[in-house]
Amino acid sequence: MSQHEYKSALIVGAGSGLSAALARAFTKDGIKVALAARDAGKLDALAKETNAKAYSCDASQRGDVDKLFADLDRDFGAPEIVVYNASFRIRGPFADLDPDGVAKSIAISAFGGFLVAQQAVKRMLPNKRGIVLLTGASAGVKGYPESAPFAMGKFALRGMAQSMARELHPMGIHVAHVVVDGGIKSERRVEPADKPESMLDPTDIAETYMHLIRQPLNAWSWEIEVRPWTEKF
Repeated sequence: MSQHEYKSALIVGAGSGLSAALARAFTKDGIKVALAARDAGKLDALAKETNAKAYSCDASQRGDVDKLFADLDRDFGAPEIVVYNASFRIRGPFADLDPDGVAKSIAISAFGGFLVAQQAVKRMLPNKRGIVLLTGASAGVKGYPESAPFAMGKFALRGMAQSMARELHPMGIHVAHVVVDGGIKSERRVEPADKPESMLDPTDIAETYMHLIRQPLNAWSWEIEVRPWTEKF
């Protein structure tokens, strides 16, 4: 099964950086794109550039996710590729963490992934094909000091991905979790001049997602890690 058999993709938690790089990579490959974010207005430039349709959606809210997929059914069609790229974090000493902030972090980083993936899978099962890609982080493999909420959310997302893959791969649905381990460079986060290639380039990360999409049926991955060569792990 090659990437040419997939014609549509949804990116949830869209914005600049990795999501934008993915939208460009999909479009370049002839895949039509839908974008979803809490503030769809911020997606205007990217939507215009990639000829994508943008939707407003708070992925942590069941009603928003249900409406998103109903809207897609109506004017876009059920996406064959779904990428969950939303997350939220708060930091601080464990004893001082705000419980409401912790709940929000888990809701967006993990529960939202469940809501989106469930709606996607319901539409993929009848055709026995489709791809669900979940963006993780090193925090989903090891919990860092003063970062418990993010670790909780990302550990949950990773566990869900593994469970989904074991259940759904034999049904023709490719589920994969991408561990992004390292800083992603951007206009606001510039790579040090004395440390070339020490930060992740979103365009290069997107190529890893495209590799997952192109994997043949006989060689699927459920998880893959990307990190700069300088990163310790």
